[in-house]
Amino acid sequence: MDIILASASPRRRELLTQMGLSFRVQVSDIDEHMDRSLPPDKLVEAISAEKARAVAEQAPSHSLIIAADTVVAWNGEILGKPDSEAQAAAMLSHLSGQTHQVYTGFTLRQGDRAETRSQRTLVTFRPLTQAEIAAYVATGEPMDKAGAYGIQGLGSLLVESIQGDYFNVMGLPVCLLGQTLQHFGIFPLTGQEN
Repeated sequence: MDIILASASPRRRELLTQMGLSFRVQVSDIDEHMDRSLPPDKLVEAISAEKARAVAEQAPSHSLIIAADTVVAWNGEILGKPDSEAQAAAMLSHLSGQTHQVYTGFTLRQGDRAETRSQRTLVTFRPLTQAEIAAYVATGEPMDKAGAYGIQGLGSLLVESIQGDYFNVMGLPVCLLGQTLQHFGIFPLTGQEN
């Protein structure tokens, strides 16, 4: 089957590869506006559905599109990717010593058929000093990540605990995605396609 990942994220590419999937990448060029009136789960679902729709318009109808979006939510506020180092530092200061939620929504689309799901993971940061925050921001790692950290990189040093799917924090809830792929005749664990 022709599988298209509608994402430039190297982490999502890595996770799909670990799942044993063969795919190609075609990035959607939608405006990832944030409708802050939506709850975080509905927001990531809406953005992933829009990404999948945009790529599906340019792909053969038999292609299976996988699109996703991730946000961090803390204290009722949605934290996307920081626009500046100062904003990254502010986000990390807010998250210091606190538990926040990471939401990833994904959409599988093939022709006119689409399924959209989302998952939430709770992440608790240890208390951080301003020097630690400044040093982490200086690495550049926070700048292209929701909530200004990457759990799979140096950001792992900030995380005291998680509750839920670790891979969801990286950008794809692998278990839920694997189950949903079966609805489209793809069984990653056995490598079979129907």
